[in-house]
Amino acid sequence: MRTDVHTHLVPPIPAAVLASVGLDARDGAVAAGDHVVGPRDLYRPERLVEWLRGAGLDRALVSVPPPLYRQHDDPRVAAAWVRAVNDALLDVTAAHEALVPLGHLPLEHPAVALAEAERLMSDGWAGLSGCAGGRSVSLADDAFEPLWTLLTTRDRPLLLHPGATPDMRMRDFYLENLLGNPVETGLAVAQLLLGGVLDRHPSLRIGLVHCGGVAPALVGRWQRGVDTARPGIDRPSADLASEARRLWVDALAHDPSAVDLAIAVVGEEHVLVGSDWPFPMGSADPIGLVSHRGPDAVRRMSTDNAARFLGEDAPKRDG
Repeated sequence: MRTDVHTHLVPPIPAAVLASVGLDARDGAVAAGDHVVGPRDLYRPERLVEWLRGAGLDRALVSVPPPLYRQHDDPRVAAAWVRAVNDALLDVTAAHEALVPLGHLPLEHPAVALAEAERLMSDGWAGLSGCAGGRSVSLADDAFEPLWTLLTTRDRPLLLHPGATPDMRMRDFYLENLLGNPVETGLAVAQLLLGGVLDRHPSLRIGLVHCGGVAPALVGRWQRGVDTARPGIDRPSADLASEARRLWVDALAHDPSAVDLAIAVVGEEHVLVGSDWPFPMGSADPIGLVSHRGPDAVRRMSTDNAARFLGEDAPKRDG
């Protein structure tokens, strides 16, 4: 099936749940003070299904958008919030065969993320999503080892989407998105590679949106840090180029040469189609982002690669 791995919806969330985290319902949308979250289509799953047909796609992996990450909440509030949000996302996508929900994990609280992952795995979710960077705990932290083990044991992927940058210098020129998002993704990848996560868990499938952010351009620099034993790096024999080929990226770079660079780093077999629907920084033609690679590559990236990312080419281990 031709799959878009990077789309977003805000599911209907009860008013009391929204109020518990300082949000409110307003005219069918979610509001934080005077700010209404996202474009109106973000609340309309039927519009996503319609858009998929027009874009030549069969299905979409759906995750909640960053405004719902709520990374500053304490663990108790975060646990209740993420459970409600994931249950609501499952409900709103259930009526649409073309929509595959990805359960959100609060990576700012590793123990809460693990508990929620265990709950979702018991319900058979196809995959999970989480925040790259932002306020998330370093992905190299030992606290995540049980989560990585769970994901590999249950054969489920994790799609990372950047969270809000804490760098206040990026408030000008929309840089929180234009620069902050790719940098936060790069931070997460650096943690995975320099922390040896992918070396310890070689079958872990982690996907990155926005074509891997700045990471494809920096793997060689990080390797130089390893080779010259820079302070804080204790992986003298690490081959980061080989480890990086275990990552997956969507092709949402808005530049064919950037897509080609990502392919050189992760391999064509690990590139996916992603649109970031319905946000303005997304693409109305995600297939077109890889069309310069030729029709065979388009087929692989939109169909075969997505199936392997989801683990559909192998029997599930948890029934």
